[in-house]
Amino acid sequence: MMGYANTGQIASGIHFRLRARAFIVAEPKGNRVVFVNLDACMASQIVKIKVIERLKERYGDLYTEKNVAISGIHTHAGPGGYLQYVVYIVTSFGFVHQSFDVIVDGIEKCIIQAHENLRPGSIFVNKGELLDAGVNRSPSAYLNNPAAERRKYRYNVDKEMTLLKFVDDDWGPVGSFNWFPTHGTSMSRTNSLISGDNKGAAARFMEDWFEQKGSERMDSVVFEDEGLPRRISNIIPRRHDKHHELLELATSFQSLPGRPVTKMSSIAKRVRGSHKQVDIPRFVSAFCQSNCGDVSPNVLGAFCIDTGLPCDFNHSTCGGKNELCYSRGPGHPDEFESTRIIGERQFRKAVDLFKAADEEIEGDIDFRHAYIDLSQLEVTISDKGASEVVKTCPAAMGFAFAAGTTDGPGAFDFTQGDDKGNPFWKLVRDLLKTPSKEQIECHRPKPILLDTGEMKKPYDWAPSILPIQILRIGQIFILSVPGEFTTMAGRRLRDAVKTVLSSEEEFEYEDIHVVIAGLTNTYSQYVTTYEEYQVQRYEGASTLYGPHTLSAYIQEFKKLAESLINGEPVEPGPQPPDLLEKQISLLPPVVVDGTPLGVNFGDVCADVPQNSTFKSGDMVTASFWSACPRNDLMTEGTFALVEFLQEKDDWIPAYDDDDFCLRYKWSRPSKLSSRSKATLEWRIPQGVTPGVYRMRHFGAAKGLFGSFHHFTGSSSAFVVA
Repeated sequence: MMGYANTGQIASGIHFRLRARAFIVAEPKGNRVVFVNLDACMASQIVKIKVIERLKERYGDLYTEKNVAISGIHTHAGPGGYLQYVVYIVTSFGFVHQSFDVIVDGIEKCIIQAHENLRPGSIFVNKGELLDAGVNRSPSAYLNNPAAERRKYRYNVDKEMTLLKFVDDDWGPVGSFNWFPTHGTSMSRTNSLISGDNKGAAARFMEDWFEQKGSERMDSVVFEDEGLPRRISNIIPRRHDKHHELLELATSFQSLPGRPVTKMSSIAKRVRGSHKQVDIPRFVSAFCQSNCGDVSPNVLGAFCIDTGLPCDFNHSTCGGKNELCYSRGPGHPDEFESTRIIGERQFRKAVDLFKAADEEIEGDIDFRHAYIDLSQLEVTISDKGASEVVKTCPAAMGFAFAAGTTDGPGAFDFTQGDDKGNPFWKLVRDLLKTPSKEQIECHRPKPILLDTGEMKKPYDWAPSILPIQILRIGQIFILSVPGEFTTMAGRRLRDAVKTVLSSEEEFEYEDIHVVIAGLTNTYSQYVTTYEEYQVQRYEGASTLYGPHTLSAYIQEFKKLAESLINGEPVEPGPQPPDLLEKQISLLPPVVVDGTPLGVNFGDVCADVPQNSTFKSGDMVTASFWSACPRNDLMTEGTFALVEFLQEKDDWIPAYDDDDFCLRYKWSRPSKLSSRSKATLEWRIPQGVTPGVYRMRHFGAAKGLFGSFHHFTGSSSAFVVA
């Protein structure tokens, strides 16, 4: 999985599905822009290259690298292996073509859908404060920023959410996208279930809320006790049978043996695939990432797991060891609960902003895009009237990078705030690449652990050519940045661009909305302020191009902004490499799937207890003989299903593996075993419709000669009262 750089974090199931969500805004016979919000750790240069190639084949020059932005939400519970630079695919054992292909496919399909849904409409913008969804995880670095600058801000993280509301002239609201900074680390470094983390959860909650709100059965917003929308009651009618009659009915439906089905079976059963209003596209809600570099969703703070005391303030250590310092989410110790709470807080704020949005977007659609070589960029910096020309450096990672963060600490004896390094690890480093004196001096005070910018075997370890981009939609300006800006770094960039834009008579400073879209178009780790860099906490050690990285971005974004308001083109800059053909993949393939003698794929191996009755809050579990999920990712389908008995024998889908409350877990007794099991866990939500339910599993098995066959199996029925 991608995010924590933990080789032991191997995916083994699904918490809920990852999605690509897109909006297109177009002027009739004029400019258009595309923004894709991707449920992944970050955007990838090679993904963007291949998506643009496909769009060019289909639409010509309508959609290019210049007017398309692809932004990652920064979940740390998604697949790895889809970036093209070596340092980002080491922990996934190289490039994973399956993950890469499905991400490119999903982005392309969502853009095609948005293109085909283009219709006349309006856009509204709204802003508001969300106070309890993020805290600064490197406050000692933040405090190194000038006191006068810090006094301009009430908080040490940005608390403002900016939301766009899209309204079709005929259909009414069709979507909303918002930007708010908080890390996708509510799910921990030991989690093994694919998940959109807090932002993916917020998107699922809001899309279900809108669908429920718009149904004929409801004329107001209804929340469950814990704050999530009740979706199920809109899908199936409530039954009022007596409990003993329901039990008798459930007893007549025993578990069914596994049986072959078609590849399309799970797609046909998908909950959100079967209840779409005719001709009206589903409401799309995206929770986008911003300058989240030093912002953690684990809002209770960081504590030592051995003593329970707060971690050391400057180094985030416990008795000198960083491995013992972990931050706590609001649902601690339950990471699923923390994910739900932080997701729900963003969702609730987005609903408030959505309902009250009344400032209409007016003005032109435009965009600017350029590539810059950050390994050797000259930057002019001014201080007290004097100017100085400095340079960025080839990429390098500091010792504190290996210490990790309080969201996911590293190993060995690395610590945050290390500006000297360690002789032993310097010897280990030198076996890979010894940094030159010039490189060491350029990055000072960062002690170099990995000289990634100068490591070229078997191919580039880190990017040097990076994209920067501004999308303009009326008075909204989206700054696409290829990394994680810290809070103050993002504030400086926004202010610099806003100052340039407001120099044009068309704009007043207060009327311009500038948002940072983090982790967009490619990935190059962190960007801190010059002052934060001096402290060399994790974020500073991960600022790849030296202490003047932020100044370089500000200089180049100001050029884009000036060209935008002057209506002038910009130099495209040097093209980044396409390294797809050079990728090395070490992940072994699935060899064969098997079951015990006399057992079918899909047979139940641990059933729901007979004559069972459950209530809201209970966990229902069933296990099935299964096969490796890599055989078929069930894209737009489902591995897990909860079905509701509507008539005598009419089972309809109620929840699937895109629901927060239903988890699909895959396991096998050993890595060399061909046998495996799938366990479905349904945490019954509040407000669920009483009645008879059962659990169902879909999968695909690989035979000895490489053929695949799809299967399904069902548990015994049970009652929810």
